Amino acid sequence: MEIGERPWGKYYVLADEPNYKLKRIEVNPGQKLSYQYHHKRQEQWTIIEGDATIVLDDKEIKLSYGESIFIPLGAKHRIMNLSEKPVVFIEVQTGTYFGEDDIVRLDDEYERA
Repeated sequence: MEIGERPWGKYYVLADEPNYKLKRIEVNPGQKLSYQYHHKRQEQWTIIEGDATIVLDDKEIKLSYGESIFIPLGAKHRIMNLSEKPVVFIEVQTGTYFGEDDIVRLDDEYERA
């Protein structure tokens, strides 16, 4: 299983198939992923632990356990954990390519390109 350590937490690749990729993503308290978009994939996020704040095309949306959001192809998005407990979500990627190099970062707390 692929595990990715990041400044905001970590992710586990649960499935990596030709037509989808499935991840379990953990966001540490007070952390956020970069504000980003993708050229070749869309995503569906389902919260399985904690309370998350999603930014989708500059609009903030609160999600809790069992709630989901669809991130369309090309939509600007990020997930933030503004709480003191971990946020864990399942990400289902669908599209034509699922590599980490299909991340276009618009804003990043950790100064990654």
